[in-house]
Amino acid sequence: MKRKTTLFFILAFITYITSGCSTQPKPLYTYGDYSEAYYASKKELTPESALRLQKSIEYAIENSGESSSGRVAPGLYANLGYIYLKTGNSSKAIENFKKEKAIYPEAAHFMDRMIKKVEVAQGKTDEK
Repeated sequence: MKRKTTLFFILAFITYITSGCSTQPKPLYTYGDYSEAYYASKKELTPESALRLQKSIEYAIENSGESSSGRVAPGLYANLGYIYLKTGNSSKAIENFKKEKAIYPEAAHFMDRMIKKVEVAQGKTDEK
């Protein structure tokens, strides 16, 4: 009986040691250099920093398949839509707001309000 217990602990210890060599799991979302670009755009708002932020978000969206969830991180489509809205591209803004709403239904209320505000500003209201 003592021999079986000793053998069990030896096998458990070997399993514990070898499991530490496993590969790291994929991250849930891929952000690329979004954090650095966002900080730079808030620290010093220049056209270059705004463009860098836009490019970093687009890169994170393009590479979202590398994450374990396979989805775009929450808020990226909304943030990209807001950038398009600030540059005067309302149709792309609405398109990105709708993508955010489709992927994250919990953001639907906020995205609907953003879409409605853009449409009101454009004069495209659907009064029912």
